[in-house]
Amino acid sequence: MNSLIFDIQRFCVYDGPGIRTTVFFKGCNMHCAWCHNPESFSAAPELLFRAEKCTACGACAVCPNGAHTFENGVHYFDRTRCTGCGLCVAQCLNDALEISGKSMTADAVMAVIDKDAKYYKSSGGGVTFSGGEASLQFDLLSELLTRCKEKGYHTALETNGLIAPARLKALIPLVDLFLLDYKHTDPSAHQKWTGAPLQPVLDTLAALNAAGAAVVLRCPVIPGINDTDVHFAAIRALKAQYACVQSAEIMAYHDIGKSKWDALGLPYTLADLKTVSPEQKKRWEESIAD
Repeated sequence: MNSLIFDIQRFCVYDGPGIRTTVFFKGCNMHCAWCHNPESFSAAPELLFRAEKCTACGACAVCPNGAHTFENGVHYFDRTRCTGCGLCVAQCLNDALEISGKSMTADAVMAVIDKDAKYYKSSGGGVTFSGGEASLQFDLLSELLTRCKEKGYHTALETNGLIAPARLKALIPLVDLFLLDYKHTDPSAHQKWTGAPLQPVLDTLAALNAAGAAVVLRCPVIPGINDTDVHFAAIRALKAQYACVQSAEIMAYHDIGKSKWDALGLPYTLADLKTVSPEQKKRWEESIAD
């Protein structure tokens, strides 16, 4: 059983309680305009090209499909010719090229997870599965969750909420904590900025509540998009309405992902936004407090 993983981060402290390992699955059914992991959008391997690091040495011309060409000392990358094979990455001496997406088995992922078992136990931590949207790779996710539970690891699933009801029902017994994104209160704005409808997210929250699951709402707040009194009031209302919601977290906008949009050749519509200050984040957190 193989699936595409684009990162595994150890010693994480922001993706659930304690010290954790976070596994990032490739592929997503939302395309949020502010996403700081745009390499998670596609379910296929992708090449990131960081032109600012390139010295036009020509080593990447090993590409069998001619995706890399050079003229008058300028490197031209034709993304339509790239199949994500990674041959060029191995030749690049300047870290200008990177493949996002590695095929991994459950055994391979668990081998990384198991390295920090003692830290999970001592800190009350565990393993978080994220993305992209991890539930899209349901078979591998279920296998990993089952194996983690068998080992006594605390499990968390960070999800955008677009999970088919049957899959959600199967996942609930395997997940100790759901980190559920809540991105916008207005359905039309949610569709515009995430590329997906809002109602399935609310349906997922209701199903989690009915099942007695534990939920933390994760609320990305983007200036000019959802930093409104109406949205903050809606977050407070969800906390009051659903007993499953343990807390709500403000995920203030930052611009560190912009360079990855550029490296993937994707247009970034929020280029003029700056990282939110700690003071502004604190004010937003106060606005959703009980």
